[in-house]
Amino acid sequence: MIVLGVILVILGAVLNVPILYTIGAILLIVGVVLWVLGSMGRGVGGRPHYY
Repeated sequence: MIVLGVILVILGAVLNVPILYTIGAILLIVGVVLWVLGSMGRGVGGRPHYY
């Protein structure tokens, strides 16, 4: 999710498409939040780990 977010942010910036930039930023933020929660040992969505 983080990688897809970064790719969409880059494509949105290069191609000057604001919707790609926005969706990429949202995916990036959600991916980082899930990654942090998973690395702290908290279960995310009923799973002990989020990959």
